[in-house]
Amino acid sequence: MRVLITGAGSGIGKGLALALATEGHTILVTDLRQQAADDVAREIQASGGEARALALDVSDHGSIEALNGEPVDVLINNAGLQHVAPLEDFPPEKFDQLIQVMLTGAAMLTRALLSGMRQQGFGRIINVGSIHALVASPYKSAYVAAKHGLLGFSKVVALETADTDITINTVCPSYVLTPLVEQQIAAQARANGISEQDVIDEIMLKPMPKGAFISIEELAGVCQFLISPAARNMTGQTITLDGGWTAR
Repeated sequence: MRVLITGAGSGIGKGLALALATEGHTILVTDLRQQAADDVAREIQASGGEARALALDVSDHGSIEALNGEPVDVLINNAGLQHVAPLEDFPPEKFDQLIQVMLTGAAMLTRALLSGMRQQGFGRIINVGSIHALVASPYKSAYVAAKHGLLGFSKVVALETADTDITINTVCPSYVLTPLVEQQIAAQARANGISEQDVIDEIMLKPMPKGAFISIEELAGVCQFLISPAARNMTGQTITLDGGWTAR
């Protein structure tokens, strides 16, 4: 299948691109940074997979509209960023940016590709959510708001596409050890006045009974299932990989 992944130049997006390429999918690696997308596409090609690279700014309508006519079977809305600060100190422009990238951008990219999916009678949309689509943490107001919004957005699109073989679901992992999470560790340490190891032990992993970061392989396995015929009737759903966090 032809799989477009946003924010695929690093972190979860890169991991998913590499993993899904090994399953035989053709990957359209998109990222805000052309060089990062190029590097991942070349890595896939060097391993015998098929990939193309494309610069894409999901917060820019012109950049999204340039994809018009691009044949895509699977869209993975993964692009994201983080900013950690109390709401009183949260820069309004930064709040807007997080919402624009992780909620509005995901919605507008989905909008742009839906007509093509309808024409071919098939489509799979996977939103990379977060444990913070289900619960909250202090100092992450914009991120939590954006990720919570994804769940409602997915349910609406699931209803609007129920008349054809298109599904949309949101995968919600707790912490995956990526460069973005490593930045969060440092930011949380500063915000809470504790060591980075204490952030890992007492803030990130403590709520998870299994006490381990989620792996890219686990995320990729869930995505592969959602793409498969076995998940044809799974739509508008929230798939949670949280090590037992929300079981408490």
